[in-house]
Amino acid sequence: MLGIIGGSGMAVLDELAERRRQVVRTPYGDPSCPFLFGRLDGQEVVFLSRHGFGHTITPHQINYRANLWALDEIGVKSLVSVATVGGIRADLEPGSLLLPDQIIDYTHGRAATFYEGPDQPVIHIDFTEPYDAGLRARVLAAAAAVGETLFDGGTYGCTQGPRLETAAEIRRLERDGCDVVGMTAMPEASLARELGIPYVTLAVIANDAAGRGESARRISLEAIGGVLDGAMRRVRTVLRALR
Repeated sequence: MLGIIGGSGMAVLDELAERRRQVVRTPYGDPSCPFLFGRLDGQEVVFLSRHGFGHTITPHQINYRANLWALDEIGVKSLVSVATVGGIRADLEPGSLLLPDQIIDYTHGRAATFYEGPDQPVIHIDFTEPYDAGLRARVLAAAAAVGETLFDGGTYGCTQGPRLETAAEIRRLERDGCDVVGMTAMPEASLARELGIPYVTLAVIANDAAGRGESARRISLEAIGGVLDGAMRRVRTVLRALR
């Protein structure tokens, strides 16, 4: 079963047929919202809205452990995370789609592992390549099959949020090697790795990052909605072709 986590701009997945909702309880508290099960062009899919159906949960307050534990519990075998990001690299214009291959984590204070507490062993996971190579290849093939341009490779810089970054912070992220900036890649990716779930992020560039291009002086939050409307339709097309 394919799991899809929808971020800003994708709070629902209307394309699902035979839909049903299910509440899943976890040892880590409640997930962001009930899970939506259905079929996407014949493929069994479960969808989770990362920020809740009403987009009410900020990035640093998302219960990532509950979300990932529940997805594993209900039998998800591969997981595509759709995430809205800001573009740092010059060729990643608003509306572009990117499949990152690396992450730099700038977050703090988030519950980032299932292995903590007096009754848990200390477990270290290999995170050299944070995204699953096989699932990345499948997403790239799906994009090619429908004629969608999907940039292959890049580094996702994950910041704490919920505020957007300063121009100076974006310059720092660029020096560190980041190509895009977002707020939800971590610890989502590492928790998926702990559970052994193949995981990728399909990143949608919603705007130029602070201090860049049209965001040189100010990020227009009003313009982001229009960009996401069109870009998320293309994301849905890619997801429907994923096999």
